[in-house]
Amino acid sequence: MTYPQIKETSNFLNDLTNKFEPEIGIILGTGLGSLVDDIEVAYEISYDEIPNFPVATVEFHSGRLFFGTLTGKRVVCMQGRFHHYEGYTMQQVAFPVRVMKLLGVHTLMVSNAAGGMNDLYKLSDLMIIKDHISLFLPQNPLTGPNLDELGDRFPDMCDPYDPALVSMALGIAREKKLSIHAGVYVSVPGPHLETRAEYRMLRMLGADAVGMSTVPEILAARQMHLRCFGLSVITDMGIPEKLEKADIAKIIAAAKKAEPNMTLIIKEMIGQL
Repeated sequence: MTYPQIKETSNFLNDLTNKFEPEIGIILGTGLGSLVDDIEVAYEISYDEIPNFPVATVEFHSGRLFFGTLTGKRVVCMQGRFHHYEGYTMQQVAFPVRVMKLLGVHTLMVSNAAGGMNDLYKLSDLMIIKDHISLFLPQNPLTGPNLDELGDRFPDMCDPYDPALVSMALGIAREKKLSIHAGVYVSVPGPHLETRAEYRMLRMLGADAVGMSTVPEILAARQMHLRCFGLSVITDMGIPEKLEKADIAKIIAAAKKAEPNMTLIIKEMIGQL
């Protein structure tokens, strides 16, 4: 995606929302879309109405963009995201984050559904992402001509997830007496789930949870110097010795069970920003 396309889309949204200028961008993952119920919505737009925007093809990703207020802060929220396995390039997957930057966003908060590989985790647990592994992705959203208007050719990834935001989330969880973990997320292409041998390998590399999203958006966001926070909901277990066949209905149910706690943490964090 080119800078003129990003600019065209941001101009379209600025005109449509009377230059709403959101401060915080939110991307909601699989089964985690009801946070929008807490937003005082000013504008709601379907992805297929937005120029240059991809369209979500996964049935449990609704594909709508919300502008509004959440705990006193102006937000733009994606209800449904894009994945490489849908046939999109990584540049297309990261495109909405590029647009958010031009709209005025300074902080990005991302959620996802993930498979738990840590023996201490259980279904519907929350995991704050403190670091990630992206080496298995077939492409990088920063590949190709660099968009100099948006960031450096070689962005640093020392702290992709803002340590202050990680600490804030842990503090909120303690205050609200919520069970939560902080771990490493590994992103894989999908759409198939992992074999027993692959789970073993990923655990040996130091990953606590595995999923098919989030990292491309974070890479683009960090290149543009956005503060980033990531939260995974453990919706299935990837323990090789106890592996069971995946059931999408159970995965969605596990996400829904955890959703109130995830929503609480994100709302509290936004209120403190």
